[in-house]
Amino acid sequence: MDFALSEEQRLLQDSVRKLMQRHAPPELLRKHDKEGTFPYELYDAWVEAGLLSLPFPEEYGGLGGNAIDLSIVSYEISRVSTDLGMAYGGSVFCGLNVLRKGTPEQKNYWLPKLLSGELRFSISMSEPDAGSDVGNIKTFARKEGDKYIVNGQKLWQTGAGLKNNILNCYVRTNRDAHYREGLSLLLIDINTPGVECRKLDMLGRRSVGTYEVFLTDVEVPADRVIGGENKGWDCLMGGLQIERAVSSAGNCGGAQAVVDLAAKYAQERVQFGQPIGSFQAIAHMVADMATEVDAATMLMWRAAWLVSTRQDALREITMAKLFSSETYVKVADMGVQIMGGYGLNAEYDMQRYYRDARSSTIAAGTSQTQRNLIAGLMGLKSRR
Repeated sequence: MDFALSEEQRLLQDSVRKLMQRHAPPELLRKHDKEGTFPYELYDAWVEAGLLSLPFPEEYGGLGGNAIDLSIVSYEISRVSTDLGMAYGGSVFCGLNVLRKGTPEQKNYWLPKLLSGELRFSISMSEPDAGSDVGNIKTFARKEGDKYIVNGQKLWQTGAGLKNNILNCYVRTNRDAHYREGLSLLLIDINTPGVECRKLDMLGRRSVGTYEVFLTDVEVPADRVIGGENKGWDCLMGGLQIERAVSSAGNCGGAQAVVDLAAKYAQERVQFGQPIGSFQAIAHMVADMATEVDAATMLMWRAAWLVSTRQDALREITMAKLFSSETYVKVADMGVQIMGGYGLNAEYDMQRYYRDARSSTIAAGTSQTQRNLIAGLMGLKSRR
């Protein structure tokens, strides 16, 4: 198998890397992380560079890229900040859902606004009693004429409260049906009366933010249902593979940044008259970190390649998501150990990667969910 990037993909990789160096220097990221603010100017730079347009067809103003291209972008953004990588991925995943399941009118209305940066999209799925158990969603949308009245609560919503954001909100539209036949996907503007977004105080990923969302008698026009009423499960599953492939790329980018920081510190930090990287205990830690991150990255590229060639890659993507997320958490912990007190100091970046890494085994499907899915694909279905 050829893992080489094309000339165009190498240029993409280089341009995204330079863009992030120019618009997201470490001191700026530390400021946004400390203050819990979002770098809207960076998002605008993504838009101007065509990164939001990358995976969409030319007829909607896109560039016709594939899963490998998306993974390159996610990797490079997340190498600087996995927090910001989630802001990029959220908009793209939701937009691809509109592309796959929307009507021609919906595509022509929503996609140009997303690609131009006029609007942002975020995934709105989890609830207090519906995390991994998506079927337990209770937020309900009652149809009245040409609109829906939505009531409920969403929790752990990444980027929900950002400016000009549209919640891609999964709700029940039929309480009596099985969840696979009773969910719908609605596009809800956060400025709609009855929508309240409350930012939560979280361990990491503070810039994009994690929100609790309350929906009280929110009126949503019926033409904002994507994929048709009670077809939300199809929308959810339709984007699963690309979402987890790109999520894996983000984990790998963040993990590689951790290895780079740890290796640099091990070369520069002198104790007992020599760099600590010359001590076998530290050198082997860094070697193990680099090896595991490379292994995770290979799993990720395989998954992205399979998706880009339109093959069913659920097993490979799930493995990549599982291993990359757990590797990111593991190497971030080792990176802090290598740097000691400096690794926990807010003036250095290791602690930010450490905090941001911790949610990677939870977001986009927990490690336990991934293992269940892999086992099921191997014929090891659990009995209930």
